[in-house]
Amino acid sequence: MTDSSSVPSRDIDRTASGLAACLPALHRALDRHIAASYPHPKPPEGQLALLRFVARNEGATVREAAQALLMKPNNVSTLVSRMTEAGLLERRQDSADKRGAHLYPTDTARRRLAEVRELETAHIRQALMSLTDGELGALGSAVGALTALTSRLHPAAR
Repeated sequence: MTDSSSVPSRDIDRTASGLAACLPALHRALDRHIAASYPHPKPPEGQLALLRFVARNEGATVREAAQALLMKPNNVSTLVSRMTEAGLLERRQDSADKRGAHLYPTDTARRRLAEVRELETAHIRQALMSLTDGELGALGSAVGALTALTSRLHPAAR
């Protein structure tokens, strides 16, 4: 592991600037490809993020989801209500605290998340196939570093 204090600050600044410009554009491009090929109305990113979180953390509360997604609890609560009405989430009452509820994805949500994941993978795979071996190797090596960067910027994303 390289000690970041030994890397010139201009290199760190160039990398930070490049990532700040590239990652949102990459996300938007992928999102547009998914929206164009998804057979259902594509849920907004906030709903997809909540579905992904609940699928990974079944039984989570609204507060836990809000914290992990860096959203306000009342906004997550509104999303949960909409998604419950749409048949994507189940809200089950806490057996110990009747005021609390735990969130679970429905079978429909699981299927739709799987469809989105498959489309994401297919679109990225297609783009990766057009890269040089060197570019592909660099991206493969960068995945671990990007995961580490994500966890430093957002520890709850782990």
